[in-house]
Amino acid sequence: MIVAGIGCRRGVSSEQVLAAVESALEPYGLSPELLSGLATAKQKAGEKAIIEAGHALRLPVFLVDGPALQMVSLRSMTKSAASMAATGSPSVSETAALAATGQRSRLLGPRTIHGPVTCAIAVDGDTP
Repeated sequence: MIVAGIGCRRGVSSEQVLAAVESALEPYGLSPELLSGLATAKQKAGEKAIIEAGHALRLPVFLVDGPALQMVSLRSMTKSAASMAATGSPSVSETAALAATGQRSRLLGPRTIHGPVTCAIAVDGDTP
């Protein structure tokens, strides 16, 4: 299982989200077709761009609640003061990807920043 975690500022476009996903996958030689889903903090449920990006990729969007984000926060590679203030998570994109991918998940690397969108890629324990 491979999940792209998404963090963003309010009002981004689905094109910006899709570009961030492609940008985050590229260093690992991965394509969006290999993703099992997108993930973000439950607080971002109102961000149409994330939902629209999931539809465009024909992927589910996992909305991760605060306790689940906090449970994996120690495995986050990035510490953002803005993210901590808004969600209590050091990185929405990283912790959402980790939480959605499962208990034995791991990040392929730190989140990437693509303008107003951040994206992190997590894999489950069974994915090489």
